[in-house]
Amino acid sequence: MSLHKDSVLKEAVLNLPAKEKDKLLVRLINKDKMLLKQLHYELLEDETDLADRIEDLKNRLDDLYDQARSRIKNLPVYSNFKELSSLIRQGSGMINEHEKITKDKFSVLECRLLLVEEAFDRYPNLFTPSALMPAIKLQKYLMGRVKNIITLHDKLHEDLQYDLKEQMEYVLHFAEEHHLIV
Repeated sequence: MSLHKDSVLKEAVLNLPAKEKDKLLVRLINKDKMLLKQLHYELLEDETDLADRIEDLKNRLDDLYDQARSRIKNLPVYSNFKELSSLIRQGSGMINEHEKITKDKFSVLECRLLLVEEAFDRYPNLFTPSALMPAIKLQKYLMGRVKNIITLHDKLHEDLQYDLKEQMEYVLHFAEEHHLIV
């Protein structure tokens, strides 16, 4: 049940003494880790911390690819498609968390471009036509990622779009060449 739907409960909570509300608020915040991270970012961090978060995310994405170097080869083989798909999904999850916490559209697009660009650079042979189901799933997933990137890019101010022009052109060119744009 939502507090918005139960107006009597909402009224009772709002009428609690400040000390009681503070205790309840702290208990509730501790139950939701994402809310805790969002509040920490909004209340205690500034632009310098955002820059550090972005740099940390980029490093974690690079580490993700570096750790996968021994597991994923640039050969169109069943296991390579599955591993790359898993890696990209893991990286997307990291970016999604960053987006929920910071709501910074530019860094989200920049990191999404980085994630896809690295996949294209390191494993171009995994994007050639294949009848293997993991290859088809990987390509469909990347079609969605590219579509998401285009949407995010189009919503940015043109000055910010210009800052990501080279990465965007590379990703779009590769995606068109390998039929990853619908």
